[in-house]
Amino acid sequence: MRALRGATTVERDEPLLIREAVHELLDAMLNDNDLGSINIVSVVFTATPDLVSEFPAHAARLYGWTDIALLCAQELPVDGALKRCVRVLIHVETTKARHELKHVYLRAAVLLRQDLLSD
Repeated sequence: MRALRGATTVERDEPLLIREAVHELLDAMLNDNDLGSINIVSVVFTATPDLVSEFPAHAARLYGWTDIALLCAQELPVDGALKRCVRVLIHVETTKARHELKHVYLRAAVLLRQDLLSD
């Protein structure tokens, strides 16, 4: 089992925008790592305190993850932290080594892990 990280942002706190951003992030994480929903063990989402109109886990349910353990939590409200951000930690069953996994940061969330940016 391995852990896969990712994050994205939304322009405004609106349910549809959150759902679209979560779906885009999950698509990218699965595609970039050659995974399917069958590989997913559990998922932990966090959202910054300025996102209250939708649960990221509900967006994942709408994505089709109806038989996967999902959890949402609120991100710590640290001064200067990235606004309107959804983060995810996905536990996956895979034979890939830890260094082979591709963590995915989209939109303004690329600022969180600039060390992962490709040249």
